[in-house]
Amino acid sequence: MSIMTAPSEKPTGTTQPKRRGLTHRHIHFIALGSAIGTGLFYGSAGAIQAAGPSVLLVYLLGGAVVYFMLRALGEMSVRNPMRGSFAVYCRKYLGGWGGYITGWMFAFEMMIVCLADLTAIGIYMKFWFPDTAAWVWIAVTLLIIGAANLATVRWFGELEFAFTIIKVTAVVAMIVGGAAILIFNLGQQPEVAQVSNLWNDGGFFPNGVQGMIASFILVLFAFGGTEIIGVAGAEAEDPERSIPNAVNTVPARILIFYVLAISIILILNPWRTITGEESPFVQIFNTLGVNWAAGLLNFVVITAALSAINADLFGTGRVLTGLAKENLAPRKMAKTYRDVPVMTIVTLLGVLIVGVFLNARYPDVFETIAALATFATVFVWLMILLAQVAMRKQMTDEEQRALKFAVPFWPYGQYFAIAFIVFTFGIMAWLPDFRLALGIGVAFTVIMTVLYFATGRPQVLEQADEEYAQQ
Repeated sequence: MSIMTAPSEKPTGTTQPKRRGLTHRHIHFIALGSAIGTGLFYGSAGAIQAAGPSVLLVYLLGGAVVYFMLRALGEMSVRNPMRGSFAVYCRKYLGGWGGYITGWMFAFEMMIVCLADLTAIGIYMKFWFPDTAAWVWIAVTLLIIGAANLATVRWFGELEFAFTIIKVTAVVAMIVGGAAILIFNLGQQPEVAQVSNLWNDGGFFPNGVQGMIASFILVLFAFGGTEIIGVAGAEAEDPERSIPNAVNTVPARILIFYVLAISIILILNPWRTITGEESPFVQIFNTLGVNWAAGLLNFVVITAALSAINADLFGTGRVLTGLAKENLAPRKMAKTYRDVPVMTIVTLLGVLIVGVFLNARYPDVFETIAALATFATVFVWLMILLAQVAMRKQMTDEEQRALKFAVPFWPYGQYFAIAFIVFTFGIMAWLPDFRLALGIGVAFTVIMTVLYFATGRPQVLEQADEEYAQQ
């Protein structure tokens, strides 16, 4: 069965003219900025408590899934780079509903994460300004992020680069500092820091396989946002070079940061001492005897939140604009000014303002938010993988051999990633703590599906395809 190409699509194999957009450096750091956030700096404590040292295996497994998902996205993006990225690819290879639900689920995911980060900023700023209302800092944040996203793509890229440099520097400093404690017996309690902490207290699997499985949700939450590579790649000056470079290096860098950082934490502090009452990163600096650790980490976490909101708003705006051009979102969202989706960004900022007020009524729900974001994240990953598999099945052997950035280990790597994601949904159904998030995610999927048919999207898409075919 042949699939009609979307009206916005450029012919496969067409060389895209070089334009002033995002460079390799920008794309790398946008992806890192979206992935390295509160999920690592604070969410890692919950994952460690659930699994103990075996959480390291979960990070490795999660990293493998992310790699195969990004390679699938990279294969499609290099073959045909276009705004809207994975939502448009799902529309092309999985049908109208596939593109629609993928794009809106991604927007849902990003808004949830943004709300959590905005709320965190309001709380963390009280460290320095306890008498100032949280809404003041949230308003300032939205002004900064809004201005960055309404500016040119290049200006956005530069701001995200600066934010991410701070986060990456903090992680590297923690890793180097932890290594110094081990090698030179530094810190206030050097005798506590031992590699044997990885297996001395209850073994490597202190809470059994069940504990390790329970950590999957928080670990995958930490990897969320990496798919923004595909969105940013469509804004690149040279997509055929930038996308493969980012896809091949960013997952490895994220995984190294995560695994090394968590390994250092577990070696310096026995896993049972990581209670979540403070960031595991704060505990590292406290072990070093750095009295200003709290202030330093507060600054880093605020920067991490700003970076994540900045990158997530960028990605959501581009995806919804792509959906609008495919008649899967209000047409007003398709309008751009100097290649910036102004209407979409303004709409999203309005949603965030409303969401902040609602979220303020329900504090201390980090794990539920993380679980809900995880549902949306892995759902999007699943659709990306299925779209790439569907694309391959529609291609001839000659077309497959001609791919410039083919996925490795085809098709076994893709099937492994798909099975892992399906298993994650099973975990959410199995463990009571995550059933609420699963229920909300399923409800959102059902509601958006009803709206898809109730608003006549299938008929609109069919008409648009017919008009395009007659041109």
